[in-house]
Amino acid sequence: IHFCHPSYSALKKDGQRLSVLLKKGHKVEAKPARAVTVYNLTLQEFTAPLFTLDIECGGGFYVRSLVDDLGKALSSCAHVKELTRTKQGQFTLEEHALQEEQWSLEHILRALQPCPEALS
Repeated sequence: IHFCHPSYSALKKDGQRLSVLLKKGHKVEAKPARAVTVYNLTLQEFTAPLFTLDIECGGGFYVRSLVDDLGKALSSCAHVKELTRTKQGQFTLEEHALQEEQWSLEHILRALQPCPEALS
């Protein structure tokens, strides 16, 4: 699909984030839509007016923009109440994030890995 990035985003212009430039009052031109990849999009739960999506996507995908577009398509409005990134590259929350009961120095030190080992 093709997406226009949101104005308040981490994309950069002249080395500064667009969101920072906008907050300083600078005008930021909209960039043309760019192709992004969606591998899977599943409606996990729907209890009006709330719904839960599971999205597997490539880089440059803006979940908040998708939700905004869904609201517009329904002649309504929509916003993201909660967003959880469950995977980034090879890293997943289930396999790589410590559970709250493991938030101790001992567990944190045990979980730390040198970068080459973590990326192999």
